[in-house]
Amino acid sequence: MWLPIRRANHFAAIAIAATLFFKMPVPQTFAADLELLVPGELSAATEGTFPPFNMQGPDGKLDGLEMRVMGEIAKRLGLTYKPVITKWEAILIGLKADQYDTSSDAMDITPERQKEVVFVDGWLESGGRLVVKADSPLKSSQDIKGKTVGVLVASTWEKLATGLGASVKTYKSETDALQDLVNGNIDGVVTDSIAAAYVIKNSHLPLRMTEGYLSHIQKGFPVKRGKPNLVKAMNKALSDMIADGTYAKLTTDLIGYSPAPEKPIPSNL
Repeated sequence: MWLPIRRANHFAAIAIAATLFFKMPVPQTFAADLELLVPGELSAATEGTFPPFNMQGPDGKLDGLEMRVMGEIAKRLGLTYKPVITKWEAILIGLKADQYDTSSDAMDITPERQKEVVFVDGWLESGGRLVVKADSPLKSSQDIKGKTVGVLVASTWEKLATGLGASVKTYKSETDALQDLVNGNIDGVVTDSIAAAYVIKNSHLPLRMTEGYLSHIQKGFPVKRGKPNLVKAMNKALSDMIADGTYAKLTTDLIGYSPAPEKPIPSNL
């Protein structure tokens, strides 16, 4: 069985494709007021390998839920959208070091992270689910006590799994964890419900999700502290695109519905 594995040596090729795909004419208007690192350009960290949030399409170009939403935000602000390929565990470190303006990667809004950065209003609602092999005896997340469960390193899933009594094994990518599950090396994988549904549907692997959620979360775009104008501008663009139906059009064909939060977590600006 094949899974799209995240490999560091793909980053350069993806970054080149991203630059070509998202480059557009930029009106030089109020860019200086947005506290951007490069006037006229909105740079956002992404992994490029976490479908359906961020991934390479059949043509080699970056696509996914976050790419579409962040690209539309940039468009509405009259900016060039520049994805920056980054490893997941280094995203907030790079943000604080001014390597990019924000991150579009699928990052849960948590109290701990809100102490480090400012989040734009929640842009997507999802939750944690347990993925097991199709023939697994595990029926729900409560059954993982004493079992070995795979999770993404530096993610919120580890705390959820250990809280239910599981022994946790960390991975650099969800696809690595799912492949280990298929190979029978672990009993399950805790990951995002949207990501899990997409992989199971498109990879045709013998996997399923158990009943019930481990958590309900919203994901947000983080911004380094001290950039209130950028956060406010992104908030407005996001709100407008949800209200006028653009958000739903951009996301529904990927996962079958609009994952916009009914009550977005407000920015901690």
